[in-house]
Amino acid sequence: MEQTIEQKLKALWLLQRIHTKIDRIRQVRGELPIEVSDLEDEIAGLETRIEKVRNELDEMEDSIVNRRNMIKESEAAIRKYESQLNEVKNNREYDAITKEIEIQGLDIQVSEKKIKEFEFEIRNKTEVYENTQETLETAKKDLDIKRGELDTITSETQKEEDELISKGDGAEKDIEDRLLRVYRRLRGTYKNGLAVVSIDRDSCSGCHNKIPPQMQLEIRQRKKIIVCEHCGRVLVDEGLVQEVETELA
Repeated sequence: MEQTIEQKLKALWLLQRIHTKIDRIRQVRGELPIEVSDLEDEIAGLETRIEKVRNELDEMEDSIVNRRNMIKESEAAIRKYESQLNEVKNNREYDAITKEIEIQGLDIQVSEKKIKEFEFEIRNKTEVYENTQETLETAKKDLDIKRGELDTITSETQKEEDELISKGDGAEKDIEDRLLRVYRRLRGTYKNGLAVVSIDRDSCSGCHNKIPPQMQLEIRQRKKIIVCEHCGRVLVDEGLVQEVETELA
């Protein structure tokens, strides 16, 4: 059986009433869910950064070890070449060995320079690592506090919210698809989520603009769905609001 306009308006108002209650519950939580999510993202980013810096530190420490081993090898080579100098038979051999000693000496200088550069980088990276660790610990403490606050609020309101969501899903089944699409669009348009509003002191309670007397009369007759000419919200009369409240009581 097709619904009358009055039944459609009551169904819309009931759905709006349910959703407004859900909105109020979520307003109590305020920005906490967003703050918790932001902190979780921040912590994940800090942990990734710490891991990256730790890997870089490990690589530089390995490079220092490698460079020190290279120095030891070069020093051993120099000792070997220096012992060979005592056995040279001509200037050509002397020059060749001297050249090798010089090359090994240059290699040592390069390695020593690289070690100093790595040690400088390690000091800087270590400072970054420690500062990031401190920031991470602070963020984790903040997250624990925010999660605790959110859990407390959620535990107090979750049951009521779940019941309202279930009622809202049921109420939506009593509304035709076309009207439901309009309702959802209006809900998404306005920050306060009001898609269906009542007459309040001869004005739209959504945008507070005056409603002409003739339009008020038509709204109270409930023979067609009327929207506010200023904000586009669906309008219902005060009597319908009271009737719905009485039926729910």
